[in-house]
Amino acid sequence: MERGPWAENLKIILASQSPARRRLLKRVGVKFSVQSPRVDEDAFKVKIRKADRLVATLAREKAREVFLRFPQTVVIGSDQMVVRGSKLLGKPKTFSGAVAQLTECSGKTIRLLTAVCVVSSGTEHVHVDVTRMKFRQLGREEIEAYVKADQPFECAGSFMFEKRGLSLFESVETQDPSAIEGLPVMMTLSLVQKTFLQVHGVRSAGPVKLT
Repeated sequence: MERGPWAENLKIILASQSPARRRLLKRVGVKFSVQSPRVDEDAFKVKIRKADRLVATLAREKAREVFLRFPQTVVIGSDQMVVRGSKLLGKPKTFSGAVAQLTECSGKTIRLLTAVCVVSSGTEHVHVDVTRMKFRQLGREEIEAYVKADQPFECAGSFMFEKRGLSLFESVETQDPSAIEGLPVMMTLSLVQKTFLQVHGVRSAGPVKLT
């Protein structure tokens, strides 16, 4: 991101250790540092049952927690969940768990919810991107071969779309393809700029320019 007049002295922190989110921000030229948010996600999952509210809350809490430690910055928090019907699909952790999840999802449509929250002094913006993804009809052998190849044990829904997981799907409906990898980059850039302008009382900054 070019350090024009609106971005002067802008310090951005990504409140996530996700390699995918780091790659996405680097891809568009954003300069940032990384901090791990100290948030008990399980405590929120017990209290909040609605997936879209939960994913937004977790993104917000991660950003807020890091901002409290680094108050002179703009902090980006994010979270992602996969939902089939009303069922939240977590990380499978094991080979058998991944095979079972993908077997359940074969031929069905899931919703991938990717939330981003941008926090700075006196301002906070949250957005939830919804991607609808329909799986092809998948056979047992194909599923097992995929799981062996990508080993998506730490991925909600048991797939890595940025790798061979792309081959599992029949169709995808999304406003921002980067959201599938973990962060809706187009909205994130818009919220970072909006946040900075509000904090500094600037009316207009023109378009965001990338390096």
